[in-house]
Amino acid sequence: MAKKSQCEKCTGLCCQYFALPIETPEDKEDFDDIRWYLCHENMTVFVEDGDWYININNQCRHLSEGDHHCKIYDKRPKICRGYRHGDCDFVEGEYDYELHFTDDKQMEEYIKIKFDNNVTEKQKAKKKQKKRKRKR
Repeated sequence: MAKKSQCEKCTGLCCQYFALPIETPEDKEDFDDIRWYLCHENMTVFVEDGDWYININNQCRHLSEGDHHCKIYDKRPKICRGYRHGDCDFVEGEYDYELHFTDDKQMEEYIKIKFDNNVTEKQKAKKKQKKRKRKR
């Protein structure tokens, strides 16, 4: 897609959120901390290429409403200048995240699956050990 036609169709998606890396959760407490993020509006958490991110949906104050152009284009931050047309969210379409959580309930379910199943397996292993000890 040519730059001109691509920019004419721009809806400013890249200026309506930002994502920050977060530490990879390791235990139930870490996942519960992430669940806390998701209790807040306009937050999502996703995993891309094995890395965890918090996504904050918060439009840039310098994005014009009508044509979605940057009102400080000539003085825009370095991060914005480094954003290439090939990286355009409009062109890319849907993201293919490994995991994507949009609310705390989704994370709560994930925690149950991830940790409660492990607990069940640990309980089964303990029962087997007890049976072996009784047989001796």
